[in-house]
Amino acid sequence: MACLKLGSKSEVFHLSGHTWVCSTGLKPDVVIQVQDQTFHLHKFPLLSRSGYLESLFSKASETASHAQLHDIPGGPDTFLLVANFCYGVRIEVTAENVVSLRCAAEYLQMSENYGNANLIYQTESFLNDDVLTNWEDSIKALESCEGKLLPIAEELHIVSRCVSSLAIKASYAEDSSLFSWPISAPPEGAWNGIQTKSTSGNWWFNDVSAFLDFRIYKRFIQIVASRGVKADVIAASVTHYAKRNLPLLGCSRHVGSSPEEGTNHGDDVYYSLDDQRTLLEEIVELLPSENRVTSTRFLLRLLRTSMILHASADTQDNLERKIGVQLDEAGLEDLLIPNMGYSAETLYDIDSVQRILDHFMLRFDSSSSCVEEEKQVMGESHPLRSITKVASLIDGYLAEVGSDENLKVSKFQALGALIPDDVRPMDDGIYRAIDIYIKAHPWLTEYEREQLCMLMNCQKLSLEACTHAAQNERLPVRVIVQVLFYEQMRLRASIAELFLDTESNNEDTNGMNQALEGHNKIKGNAKMGIKEMKERVFELEKECMSMKQDLDKLVKPKEERNFFSKIFGLKCKTKTTPCGGVGKGGEEDALLMIRETKN
Repeated sequence: MACLKLGSKSEVFHLSGHTWVCSTGLKPDVVIQVQDQTFHLHKFPLLSRSGYLESLFSKASETASHAQLHDIPGGPDTFLLVANFCYGVRIEVTAENVVSLRCAAEYLQMSENYGNANLIYQTESFLNDDVLTNWEDSIKALESCEGKLLPIAEELHIVSRCVSSLAIKASYAEDSSLFSWPISAPPEGAWNGIQTKSTSGNWWFNDVSAFLDFRIYKRFIQIVASRGVKADVIAASVTHYAKRNLPLLGCSRHVGSSPEEGTNHGDDVYYSLDDQRTLLEEIVELLPSENRVTSTRFLLRLLRTSMILHASADTQDNLERKIGVQLDEAGLEDLLIPNMGYSAETLYDIDSVQRILDHFMLRFDSSSSCVEEEKQVMGESHPLRSITKVASLIDGYLAEVGSDENLKVSKFQALGALIPDDVRPMDDGIYRAIDIYIKAHPWLTEYEREQLCMLMNCQKLSLEACTHAAQNERLPVRVIVQVLFYEQMRLRASIAELFLDTESNNEDTNGMNQALEGHNKIKGNAKMGIKEMKERVFELEKECMSMKQDLDKLVKPKEERNFFSKIFGLKCKTKTTPCGGVGKGGEEDALLMIRETKN
């Protein structure tokens, strides 16, 4: 740490109780009161260095030698250093006291008009030549600019100069070939306290997070950003600052947690809820506006913390909008945001997730610009990869929240309906979510269960899901009929394609193997010959018969069972549609005939 030594005389002041007495042998003729301490001094050394004291005592009578300097910057400790300087006693000016000395010198008017190399000149030179050129000393100088010292330090541009100095060093850190500034703690790869090329460019994150008040940090990071530092570096620094200074950010992951009146966080520092709320709102405003530069997981942690602290609606809207843009990067665990509303009915905040999903879906409207943007971000060959990931995420989310008995069917259905049907490669996830919800809500009517099942496409269920659905007594009969109908059609199409490929590609065994692999859902990727293929066809027919038998158990009337046999005898000429229905000659006609039989 830099140090400036002034004066040459030995110590002449001694403390007795709350009184400082000069031991020069001359009788003191000035008594100065600074807060709770009294200084017995001499006029000449003081008046020869201070314009303020000269003016003060020149107007006073010879008997009036008392003065009060309660407002002097730095208080009694700083005034003692000033008095020693006036007497020529040895003092040390450091990064920790130079700001208070500079402010006190300004207050006492200790300019060059009252002696060469006066205190203003000495402290200014030390600031510019030593403190501002050193990272650690600049930090210490800024730390000292707190409380009553801050206004005059701002007027003298000490704060702005220190902040600019730190910002320049931090921005240079992004180009290690240009950076050679002293730092606070040399990490691995540094020599003699000097930054080297092998050291990480983000070494400054911890210092500014630990030592700078947010008002100072905000000014610092804005200057860093104005110097062209990348937005992802700015976002990383703000994230580091928030994690270091928002205690509730670390404990907001627990479902149902509620804050106390305040939080203790490291070194017995106390943070009130109001302080944390204000800090969180300001941190959100400070985050870069660019998309995908701030971690989605961190944004979700900020969002749930903002709910715990009851931050402003603008803050929560801002966070939901940022999360929505990059929802495909979110994890399911982080999306499970506890419901912190005063009249909360559900365990998790479904409404917030729906708003986040709304923001995401705005990017995937019918305009071609959205597709082009997605191609640029995710790659030309996967223009819809991110929305597919979101579809899987929401399916998982619905499965997690579906077991909540207080979750209304309208909310569940509204959230699931936001995902377009064509973005899911398979519908097993949404089927699982629907099944969990129906199981947790046995009081649902047949109509409500049918409406829920419209969220999935029965044609896009895997063989395992179809097998489960065909035996699922919780599903409406209409849906079970659809599942069996589509699986029968798929079976017939598979058989026809297998035989067609066999007749037309006898000489192309590789092509035969590829065709068979696409339909081999139980035996894996084994290669089959003609004999094995016939055995597989037989197995599939047995599976279909088993599914019909399960359906017969659900539909009791004999006439209906006879009709289901007719359904399975249909030839594969039916035009299929999603789970809502089938084409002419399909499942809707089957249900109509069932109703006529009952009548």
